[in-house]
Formats: sequence, structure tokens, C-alpha cells
Amino acid sequence: MDFAFDETQEDLRQAVRGFLADAASESETRRAMQTATGYDGAVWRRMGAELGLQGLAVPEEYGGAGAGPVEVGLVMEEMGRALLCAPFLSSSVLATTALVRGDDEGARAELLPGLVSGDRVATLALTEDSARWDREGVALTARPAGDGWLLDGHKTFVLDGAAADTIITVAQAPEGIGLFLVEAGADGLTRTALPTLDPTRRQARLEYREVAARRLRTAGDGWDLVAVVLRHGVAALAAEQVGVASRALDMAVEYAKVRHQFGRAIGSFQAVKHLLADVLLEVESARAAAYAALLALQEDEDVPAATSLAKAFCSEACLKATESNIQVHGGIGFTWEHPAHLYFKRAKTSQLLFGDPDRHRELLAQAIGV
Repeated sequence: MDFAFDETQEDLRQAVRGFLADAASESETRRAMQTATGYDGAVWRRMGAELGLQGLAVPEEYGGAGAGPVEVGLVMEEMGRALLCAPFLSSSVLATTALVRGDDEGARAELLPGLVSGDRVATLALTEDSARWDREGVALTARPAGDGWLLDGHKTFVLDGAAADTIITVAQAPEGIGLFLVEAGADGLTRTALPTLDPTRRQARLEYREVAARRLRTAGDGWDLVAVVLRHGVAALAAEQVGVASRALDMAVEYAKVRHQFGRAIGSFQAVKHLLADVLLEVESARAAAYAALLALQEDEDVPAATSLAKAFCSEACLKATESNIQVHGGIGFTWEHPAHLYFKRAKTSQLLFGDPDRHRELLAQAIGV
């Protein structure tokens, strides 16, 4: 695998970083996380109109750029550095992948242009009270009703579930797992925002009581598509974790240079040097793991092993980097006014999203036949 980024990819990184320096500054992030939806709709639409970020992985015939997982990962990494409040993971990765990799041309033609422009937000609803990310965790039922389907049950921990316009719901149909399109205003659907540790990424609980839905056509078993979507989500999240960890390390290094104790910068103390050197090693190793997973997706090689390895390693590296950032900052790192706690909270919730490191080490062992 070639880990070098080409000129176009580096240009994309710099364009996104420049945009987020203004649109996702610390003050803007704190403002956005207090809004009803958890993000700034104007910034979200600008991301589509000015940079085309929501359409990166969408084929050109639907208004997208036709780029691959690596480009999506570059964008996610920069969003992690900025701690952007936006439904990019839920809408532009999970939901978009379900539509693009599914077998429903009508749904693609109907929904993808709106997702690309930023005028529509979608999400994937999979987990329930068991908090499982596998087939056995799906208990919500779907039954035929005329030309459509009716859904009964619940979903929880749904990313941006209270703000999404379209919810791609994973349900147990009579013949197996299926994916169903539900509109936000559907009768019988109740959406409740959940109190979460991380205020920069919203989650919701959804209750379905005979909710009308359309089935998303898939080639074969619906769970096969869900598994593909989850692998794309895992790899994209790993890249975001690299961005979070990288920014936390930068913050710690910058502070260690200017904070003086006993007449010298604390960064000159051996204990601080060793701590930051260890974090640097973790961050760079996590970056290699994340982009190996993204390349595996792009080249369709050893995908289950690469994505689970990335999720397990990047989750722990990100948490270590954000914890160390707080440690280097000392007392001020524990205050609400300092952003260190926001990065730590994103790291902790991301560690659990799509399954914790232990779960992904188990999946990795299964993938390589151990």
C-alpha cells in the first residue's frame, strides 16, 4: 500500500483546514453545540456549496465528486482536529454509503442530490437498548402493509437522530434483515434527544409505533449492506480520532513550551518530554492504522481486519492523547473554559461508537482466523 498523499489530496486537506479555522473555531463550536440541532445549518450548507464535502463519496451522476474513502478520511481527520459540530459522519458517511452501495436506484436519485447539497440530512438507525452493533442486536420489526411496510420497536444512540430528515432504519423483516426509509415527520415516530457525555455530537432515541416506511432494495441479505456501511463508518471514525488526538497533542506541546515552573518551561522536564513523545508515537501509529483501513476499503483488500484493527488502536490512542493533554495542562485543563475537556469527551464517546476496542479486537481475531 502507498501511504503518500498526492497533490490533490493535500490541497483538499488544506482547503478543509482553512475553512474550518473560521467555521469551526472554538467559539463557533461552543455556540453550535448549544443549538437545537447541535450544528449550524448555514455552515453545513456552505460545506456543500463551497467545498462539496457532503458529496465526496457520491458518484458524479448524482452531483458528487466520486472520490474514495481516503478523501473522506482526510476530511474526517480535519473535522476531528477542529471538533466540528456537524452531521457528517451520520449523513455523509453512514447514510450516503447505504444509498450508494445499496441496489435502489430510485432512492439514490431521490435522496442523494439533497444530501450532497446539504439541504437534507440523513442517518442510520441500528442500535437498540442492547447497544449491540451486530445482527443479533436488531429486534425492531417490519411487516408488510399494502405497498409499504410498518415498523414497530425502538432505536437508540442514533447519531443526529433528532435532526435528520430521513432515517435509514435497520429492522427485522419476515425474511431477514432489511433497511427501511423513514421520513422525520412520519406518524407514530417519536424522536427524543439523549443527554450525552459529548455535547459536540448529538444522539437520539427513536420510538416506532406502526411507522410507515419504504424498503431500501439491496442485493442479497440486508445485513451484508449494513456490514459494509459499518466498516466505512469505522474507518472514517478512526481518521477523525487521529485528528482529535493530533490536535490534543499539539495543544499539550504548545502549552508545555509556554508554561513555566521552577524558572523553566515545563516542556524541558524529562517526565513531560517522555509523556509527549509517547503520545506522538501513538498518534502516528494511529494515523498509519486509520489510513491502512481507508486504503483497504478503497482497494477492497482485507477490509474486516483492517477496519477493526484501526478502530481498536485509534480509540485507545485518541483517549490517551486527550488524557495526556489534560495532564500537561494541569488544573486549567479541568475547567469548562478550556477546550481540553471537549476533546476528551469526543475521544471517550468515539471509543464506544461502533463497538469498543475489545469488541474490535475480537472481530480482528475472527477476521484473521485466530
